[in-house]
Amino acid sequence: MPRGHSSNQPMNNSRAGTGNADILSFVALLKNFQQSRPSIPLDTHDVDANCDGPDLDFVYSDVDSYQNEIAELYSYTEYCEFQSNVKAFEDQMELYDLPPNWQKQDSPSQRSIVMKLIDQLEVSNRTLRMQAARCILYLAQGCWAEVQSDEEQHQNTRDNVIVLYDLGVFSSFIDLLNMEIESACSPDIVAVKITNVTLVDSTDIRVILSVLYIITETIRDEREKASEDYKDLAESFVQEINSPLADGELLAVKLLGMITRFCSGAAPQFPMKKVVLLLWKVSLLGLGGMDVLKNLKNEYRLKVGLDPIKEDTLEVTKCMRASSPPATATDILENQYPKRSFNRRSLMKQRFLDEPEQIDMEMSGNEGSGNANNASGNNGGSNASNTATANPNNQPSLTAPLAAAPPVQITARLPWTPKVRQKDIDQFLDISRNKFIGYSLIGDHESLAGLPQPIHEGFKTLQRHMYMSLADMQIKKEEDIARNPISTHEDEIKLTPAEILYQAILPNLPQYMIALLKVLLAASPTSKSKTESINIMADVLPKKMPLTATQSTKLTVDMGRHKEIIVKAVSAIILLYLKHFKINHVYQFEFMSQHLVFANCIPLVLKFFNQTITEYVNTKNNIPLLDFPSCVIGEQPDLSGDSFVYGADMSDKPYSWRNVFSCINLLRILNKLIKWKHSRVMMLVVFKSAPILKKTLKVRHAMMQLYVLKLLKMQTKYLGRQWRKSNMKTMSAIYSKVRHRLNDDWAFGNDLESRPWDFQAEECTLRACVDRFNLRRYPEATQKCGAGGGSGNNGGGGTAAQNAENSQQSNMNAGNGYGGNNGGADSNGYGGNNGGGGNNSGNNQQQQQQQLNDYGVEGGFPSDEILTHSDFAFFGHSGWWDRKVELTDYFKANYAVWLEEEVYNSQIDWDAL
Repeated sequence: MPRGHSSNQPMNNSRAGTGNADILSFVALLKNFQQSRPSIPLDTHDVDANCDGPDLDFVYSDVDSYQNEIAELYSYTEYCEFQSNVKAFEDQMELYDLPPNWQKQDSPSQRSIVMKLIDQLEVSNRTLRMQAARCILYLAQGCWAEVQSDEEQHQNTRDNVIVLYDLGVFSSFIDLLNMEIESACSPDIVAVKITNVTLVDSTDIRVILSVLYIITETIRDEREKASEDYKDLAESFVQEINSPLADGELLAVKLLGMITRFCSGAAPQFPMKKVVLLLWKVSLLGLGGMDVLKNLKNEYRLKVGLDPIKEDTLEVTKCMRASSPPATATDILENQYPKRSFNRRSLMKQRFLDEPEQIDMEMSGNEGSGNANNASGNNGGSNASNTATANPNNQPSLTAPLAAAPPVQITARLPWTPKVRQKDIDQFLDISRNKFIGYSLIGDHESLAGLPQPIHEGFKTLQRHMYMSLADMQIKKEEDIARNPISTHEDEIKLTPAEILYQAILPNLPQYMIALLKVLLAASPTSKSKTESINIMADVLPKKMPLTATQSTKLTVDMGRHKEIIVKAVSAIILLYLKHFKINHVYQFEFMSQHLVFANCIPLVLKFFNQTITEYVNTKNNIPLLDFPSCVIGEQPDLSGDSFVYGADMSDKPYSWRNVFSCINLLRILNKLIKWKHSRVMMLVVFKSAPILKKTLKVRHAMMQLYVLKLLKMQTKYLGRQWRKSNMKTMSAIYSKVRHRLNDDWAFGNDLESRPWDFQAEECTLRACVDRFNLRRYPEATQKCGAGGGSGNNGGGGTAAQNAENSQQSNMNAGNGYGGNNGGADSNGYGGNNGGGGNNSGNNQQQQQQQLNDYGVEGGFPSDEILTHSDFAFFGHSGWWDRKVELTDYFKANYAVWLEEEVYNSQIDWDAL
């Protein structure tokens, strides 16, 4: 058993209870002593413990409030276009000889007007089409010119969306969007390079996207509220967005294609903020949010015979308290060169030094708990001592009764129940057998013969905490199919929303991931503007630049707000896809993860956090007076510098909701990409992420700190003893907040899996398994992905992935026998005519490389064609049995050599096979 862990059995030793009581008494005395001697400085670890204010009251959820989500659709520079919508509606009503007041029309008249507008959307005259589109946008915006309050406007939007969707406005606007995409990407338009793109260039497409977004967001909000009049409509809408459109594409795929075209420079006028917002809400509504994910995970676990998840991360973190910020540079210097020392203070536990504010909580818990908590098996003073020394992070308040605690095993003194994998139990048994008996039993997971009694107890404890994940079951199933492709039965592929989406984006998934990351990089506050970078400000910059100080301030705030909204939407999209793919099938998740890693997602996220993150969280690039619908309802004040200050003070929260949301999303993405991947953990170490992540701990929010501490825990074993010694406060926070893996030696660096020569093989093996899975289930889409992934088209997707992959695999060339340039014989049999190996002349190396290219092996690693067609085509897909293989002339001429080296002279270990 690792150090620092104990079993769940309570401590019955009377000396333990006495020791805890002595510590508490000493803490109380020390507290009184410090109050009477204020001149004595506090411990340097907590000099800044309260400098950053109280914990943020941010509550993580799928989206912000409906009003904020609608307001973020519009830029402040679009203010004048609201009046254009009213003007279009009034002109249209005049053509119909009707009064320009929507609320005065009865229901049949309203539906008749909408039908006429839909007919006008199909005319060839662009001006008439867009006038009808603006009328419909005005209706979707709630006819704000006819109301006096935000509540009336919201109710009008709610009622109008029902009418608009019932009459087919959504599908009509999809057709308009297709026309705009085709015209924007037509050869005539592409031939003329658009420079200095401004708000005017995207006027029409912004109207179309706005209508689609309002309908989507309104239906999503009403569905979340379980509105009765929206129940059937919402189900029909979800089914529509999860089904292919008339052209065979999903709406989400169409929007991803718009992002790819924008990043490649083919359509620089596309309004990226509206595109990513619509993509986010379409994906969220089609796939489902946090509640759907939780239910799906438990449903899938039950199907494969696993227990449902009892601990939900989001629920547990709501009961956690944020830690104090880590020590500053001044504190570290004071620790290294202390002015004076206090021997009595050195007797205190490090945990009390790190969290002095927790002493009050623990003392209060000790005084008020009594014998209420009997779950631990202790009574009287012993029980009070153990309760007082328990981790206070899972207590929602000081006065909350212990009996009201959730059914989670809080008595373990930590917020999480420890876990252990089957792999870890096997490793524990293997080490114990070799140490005490001198033998190992491969594949035996239970035999304890000859092992001492403490090993038996440790094994039982590990088995009691063993956790089998859904991903482990899916991987085991894939291994069985690969091992026995004929006898192993494969379940029918269920067309869930996540499965439909994966099949749709698989052919171009690498390009989509790179495009999303390009947009995220351009919107990052730490990115520097470059002439060749994409211009995401196309839909916020006005045609005429501001002339006054007020206009300049408004534009500056608008640009910062624009970037924040894009980061919020893109981070939410990536996280949503990762979570749904991981539940649907782990190899779908791994495929997307690998392409994110190849596209440098890890350094991009670290670059994002390499800023003063507390300032970013507290920055409010908002002018509430200019938010929709406040900017058009009621009497508008004259904007001045005072108005901006007043607008900033109107918010009752000391933080920006969308910025905290974005930070948590990016941290969760980073955790998902890196968890259990040692090669990617080493990327964190190489990019020196520890100081960056430590600065992020200054944001006093428990959930954000939890994901930061997880990232730090992954790499502590590689950071060295001196780092761990200098960051004991961080180590203590990891211990108290992050789930424990019972035999994970994270704090000491003795892990056997930290050997650097295993890193590249791990990534290669994962890539092979993912390719085999994709080829078996989606052969046609996989071929398209393999062909497109290395072409470098669509924004350079293939090039980035290939370069990243080649850099990661450079150390594997000699071991796999694909390179042949690192000396030794040409062990793979390709190009056996050279015989001498890789140390011959340059001509021989060129000839050998040409031979590798003839077989699809480029850059020292097999190409996608080789991986997906030759090596793994056999496994589990009967469609490949009868495939005709065309052999090259070179192979036919050297068939005898290949037969000699690969068949006759090759020793086969049949047992291993």
